[in-house]
Amino acid sequence: MSHCPDDCLDAAAKLLLPLYAEPHRAYHNATHVHALLKLADAHAGLVRDPLAVRLAIWFHDAVYDTARPDNEELSACLAEQTLSDWNCDVPLISSVVSKVRATAGHRWEDGDPDTALFLDFDLAVLAAPEPVYARYAQQIAEEYAWLPQAVYSAGRIKVLNGFLSRPHLYFTERFRAQWEALARSNLQRELYSLNETPGDASHRSTS
Repeated sequence: MSHCPDDCLDAAAKLLLPLYAEPHRAYHNATHVHALLKLADAHAGLVRDPLAVRLAIWFHDAVYDTARPDNEELSACLAEQTLSDWNCDVPLISSVVSKVRATAGHRWEDGDPDTALFLDFDLAVLAAPEPVYARYAQQIAEEYAWLPQAVYSAGRIKVLNGFLSRPHLYFTERFRAQWEALARSNLQRELYSLNETPGDASHRSTS
């Protein structure tokens, strides 16, 4: 199992909660973090390295600026530097950093089953009941309120189509069976509600 000082999760909360309280975060805030921590607790029997997963949850959206394309990389770098400063062991640091980086595009490429679980937890909201999903979609739009509506819509449509074009949204068989159909239904519903408009779609919206 990974090693880090006993209070590292408390330290992560103390360090990162002010970032998650930034006023521009309508969805990517502490509520999102705590929802993922709750999922990790509920499915603890599936997780091989709970410390790595919980630290990845804390750090994965630590840097979040919708005008930047490199939030995931900056969050990974923050995790790497912070955990190094806390004298966590190298395998733990590598595991956390890999998980945070995997949220860029939500691609499971490191072969770690815990990363697959972590990514599925992060996209659990896509399979939420319709009213909860609608609120999530509105919160994402609020985070991009600085963009013209036509530009946001074009970017969001691109993201939704990207998800829908995948063979599957979830990497674990358990969550694919539980969530895939509902998530696709939610994505399709949001897609149909958006009017594709001309404009510069270079800024991507996110999950």
